[in-house]
Amino acid sequence: MDRVLVTGAAGFIGYHLAERLLRKGYNVDGLDNINDYYDVSLKYARLDNLKKSHNFHFFKEDMENGDIIEGIFKDRKYKYVINLAAQAGVRYSITNPHTYVKSNIEGFLNILEGCRNTKVKHLIYASSSSVYGANKNMPFSVKDKVGHPLALYAASKRANELMAHAYSSLYNIPTTGLRFFSVYGPFGRPDMALFIFTKAIIEGKPFEVFNNGEMSRDFTYVEDIVTGIEKLLEKIATPDVNWNPLNPELNSSYAPFRLFNIGHGNPIELKEFIRLIEKNVGKKAIMDNKPMQPGDITLNHCDISDLRNTTGYSPSTTAEEGIKKFVDWYKAYYNYNK
Repeated sequence: MDRVLVTGAAGFIGYHLAERLLRKGYNVDGLDNINDYYDVSLKYARLDNLKKSHNFHFFKEDMENGDIIEGIFKDRKYKYVINLAAQAGVRYSITNPHTYVKSNIEGFLNILEGCRNTKVKHLIYASSSSVYGANKNMPFSVKDKVGHPLALYAASKRANELMAHAYSSLYNIPTTGLRFFSVYGPFGRPDMALFIFTKAIIEGKPFEVFNNGEMSRDFTYVEDIVTGIEKLLEKIATPDVNWNPLNPELNSSYAPFRLFNIGHGNPIELKEFIRLIEKNVGKKAIMDNKPMQPGDITLNHCDISDLRNTTGYSPSTTAEEGIKKFVDWYKAYYNYNK
């Protein structure tokens, strides 16, 4: 089978994607620097699962190391590249801005250069719903203007979209960007809401909830996300023959470039999300209610019609099903048997 590079393979989405591709018979190379943004033991646990497959090869490297990345691309000759590696976290970008430029900008540039120099057939890369910034049109559409980011993380992800378009235009590299919406599931990140809430409820500890939980998010189960990426892999980006430079669409181009939202398309209120965790844990939450945070929004809702029309993408996992799967995993992984 074809060889695929998955950057961020020790990360949450990267791990689940690499696992899926291995099951499908692909030869998968994973690349990750195993940084300590959160507990590295979780990252190594993911890698241990992936290494059970003889079709998996791992590189522990920084994407911003251009010479090493160049050598890997030339040696391995990838057909597909899926770039999920990035410095994550919106709040972390406020105190550590330089980290985001190195990883999300310089690192992505090296991936683009690797694709250019080795004629990769299709580059899929992670953007983020945070690019919508100050825009309040709902549901968020890939045709919306996204010129007002609220954090450097969001700005770096929008920069990735612009960089990808430049390379699609200059070098005819097919690129597809995905704006992820609130992904959750087993092996999820410890800094994300579901993990934080579950841990606190199990341990009987209070946790902060803003605006009394009266905000809705487009929570999307990770296996649905992976299915969407898998469907896109061989639906290679092509020029939009109807693209009009006098009235340009933002999600397509005269170049082989596309952008999609990838989420559930059906938001759930945070307090309902917490209720479902309580139900599966079997304990009541101790909530420390806080006022709305500056810059936060009460509704996060994505329009997934473009992705559905292109691939047939149709997320099927309900919040009730997905939260149960996460809580079951959490109890097993952390040996919680009470």
